[in-house]
Amino acid sequence: MPTVSIVRTFRADKRLLLVLWLLAAMTLSGCSTFDGMFSAFSFGEEEEPESLPPETLIVQGMDAYNVGDYGEAIKNFKIILDEHPFSAQAMLAELKAADANYYNKQYAEAKTLYKSFEERHPTNEAIPYVMFQVGMCDYRRSDRIDRDASGPQEAIKSFTRLINAYPQSPYAKEAKAKIIECKEFLVNHEYMVAVFYVRTDRQEEAKHRLKYLLAMYPDSNLAPQAKALLDRLEAGNAPAWGMNRWLPEFMTKAPADRKEEATAGEQAEGTPKTEEHRAVPESIRDAESTE
Repeated sequence: MPTVSIVRTFRADKRLLLVLWLLAAMTLSGCSTFDGMFSAFSFGEEEEPESLPPETLIVQGMDAYNVGDYGEAIKNFKIILDEHPFSAQAMLAELKAADANYYNKQYAEAKTLYKSFEERHPTNEAIPYVMFQVGMCDYRRSDRIDRDASGPQEAIKSFTRLINAYPQSPYAKEAKAKIIECKEFLVNHEYMVAVFYVRTDRQEEAKHRLKYLLAMYPDSNLAPQAKALLDRLEAGNAPAWGMNRWLPEFMTKAPADRKEEATAGEQAEGTPKTEEHRAVPESIRDAESTE
């Protein structure tokens, strides 16, 4: 029995010495030993997918943009701006992210991105286009004359700024045409509000609106009609009924009828006109093919 006890003690001491030797070796080799031991194990954590290079992302974004998949395009452009902000593709991604939001009818987001581009690249050759698009973002908000008129008002400011800054730009000519449309919208808006006030027996408010219309837009198509209605109100002879005859014909029709007429007009002219994707300056567009 004593012999067995001695053998067991010897084995235990041997194991203890082995453990102490291993601990000493690990201490001398540093923490890298543990890193090496556990590097092959993830402990349930998934590795993040490797990010694509900006050259690939810009191609994917433009491919999606060109087929009208603006959500996917925005996603690719955003990755470039977040992960590769100093790459050769970043400037194109900035501009096309704004365009993609615009054509996706996210006008507030698009306007913010266009203005950011202008602030970051004030001397870039695309600035006249960018300034025009800022105005278009507000212009697109003016869908009905019985709603908020801030859209065309802001659009006029942006278009005017473009004309003053770049009078020779092709976009200046377009801006002038859009200003005329915005003013027509505002005239119709003011006149409709005035008629509403007459209908609700708020004649003082109606007179104020009509005077404002005549002062701001004396050459508008509605000016004679506005003047005639104002004269009636100031003479104390406000129309008591049949107010529809004081409205232009297009204002008295239901929205569905107006849309049907507009569609018929487009068909009569041929293929309906749609706003094309505007050209991007070569200095920016070249980034798409940069390898």
